[in-house]
Amino acid sequence: MRQRAELQTILQKSLLLSPILDHWGRIALPNAFLVAGAIAQTVWNHAFGLPAAHGIGDIDIAYFDSDDLSAETEAGHATRIRGLFGDLPVAIDVKNEARVHLWYEEKFGAPLEPYGSSEEAIATFPTTATAVGIRPSSKGLDVYAPFGLDDLLAAIVRANKKQITREIYERKTDRWSALWPQLQIVSWDQQPN
Repeated sequence: MRQRAELQTILQKSLLLSPILDHWGRIALPNAFLVAGAIAQTVWNHAFGLPAAHGIGDIDIAYFDSDDLSAETEAGHATRIRGLFGDLPVAIDVKNEARVHLWYEEKFGAPLEPYGSSEEAIATFPTTATAVGIRPSSKGLDVYAPFGLDDLLAAIVRANKKQITREIYERKTDRWSALWPQLQIVSWDQQPN
């Protein structure tokens, strides 16, 4: 509970993420979460005393709609949501996790079984610190973190080897260590399969 409150306090101070969380009802997508890198990078910026937008290239919103797998509908939601938050200085990426298996192999070279929910998709995100989804709830902040919040709040980067390859992990960690040199990055070889 303490970690959830700490995360909520950090995110409420974010000039990038708090406007989205404050107006979450306008997102209006099924099983939607604010996810991944922007959450971790916001926590790192807070921990290391960096500007709120430092190193954040985009903000990811994941949702799950197995009744509509069309790229056009997903793109329409992305356009609508970008319009809602057009004053933010970073792009917003919106993905229907129910359709990821349709394009994953072409982009990453390996087939992917369809996900059954947003939560199932989040559990495959590339690192333990970025495998986090959040959304406002009546209790404050609904957090889905299958690996917990320890690595995220301690600025530790560890691979989630469910889908990521060594090459992709090392490319991410090389970029991140250049932007956040204080990160504690656990090498690929130091982690179990």
